[in-house]
Amino acid sequence: MDGTRRSNIKIGATVLVVQKQDQRTGNLTEGVVQRILTNSPEHHHGIKVMLEGGIVGRVKEVK
Repeated sequence: MDGTRRSNIKIGATVLVVQKQDQRTGNLTEGVVQRILTNSPEHHHGIKVMLEGGIVGRVKEVK
């Protein structure tokens, strides 16, 4: 599922995110959503979330 729409992302969902330092390489990190940080319904780079463990990144894919 697409990570650019807030409605696709639920707390507790498993997602793939790109962290700020990995934006150039595109390296993805898998984790479980703890908090949704983006308030707008859409974001063209992906909705920003905090994963369990404190990792922050933009969602590229919802599993």
